[in-house]
Amino acid sequence: MSEFAAEFIGTMILVLLGDGVVANVCLKGTKGHDGGWIVITIGWGLAVFTAVVVSGEFSGAHINPAVTVGLAAAGTFALAKVPLFITAQLLGGAAGAFLVWLFYRDHYDLSTDQGTILGTFSTGPEIRKPTSNVLSEVIGTFVLIMAVLYASAPKVTAGTEEIKVGMGALGAIPVAFVVMAIGLSLGGTTGYAINPARDLGPRLVHQLVPIKHKGASDWGYSWVPVIGPILGALLAALVYSLGPVA
Repeated sequence: MSEFAAEFIGTMILVLLGDGVVANVCLKGTKGHDGGWIVITIGWGLAVFTAVVVSGEFSGAHINPAVTVGLAAAGTFALAKVPLFITAQLLGGAAGAFLVWLFYRDHYDLSTDQGTILGTFSTGPEIRKPTSNVLSEVIGTFVLIMAVLYASAPKVTAGTEEIKVGMGALGAIPVAFVVMAIGLSLGGTTGYAINPARDLGPRLVHQLVPIKHKGASDWGYSWVPVIGPILGALLAALVYSLGPVA
């Protein structure tokens, strides 16, 4: 599998299972209706686990533009590959959201709350204050990227051996727990996007697909889950570059 395909498929699986658990909990008439925040955070953690298992061997399982940018800024990932990876991630995120809509389309027709419907595609704040919302995304992503950078830091380089760096370098189970921890502890303000591809592509899909009671896609907020994670990734790269790597 090529790196592009791995990032596309990995991000597609991430959003399919991640947005899928939100749809299962929030849409009317589902088996998981009203399952609550714990179910959502566990579902997202397992979505990351599955995506890493599938794509980690081939691309390092970045599955997140913030991870790609953070690793490149820290000097542990080739800058020339950044556009390729981000393109694959954005397309994969959109594909995953489309599959969620296709899978739950009958339940979308039953659901009437426009905010709930949008929430199965993209994130949104509980209290809309742009400065606070961006800060939430910066801090959450900072934690994620620091975990990736330190846990994946190569201890030994043997000759010309290529070491793929990304969330897959943590191992699927540890990275799933990191994402679950962020969701449980830091997800209550904005829904912890911590990943532009998990929000931007799905928001576009929400704009395009036919849903009976669909409202606006809230493009006025869409910059927050893009800028916040990128800033958090760059901050983590800066801290990493200034500190010792054990």
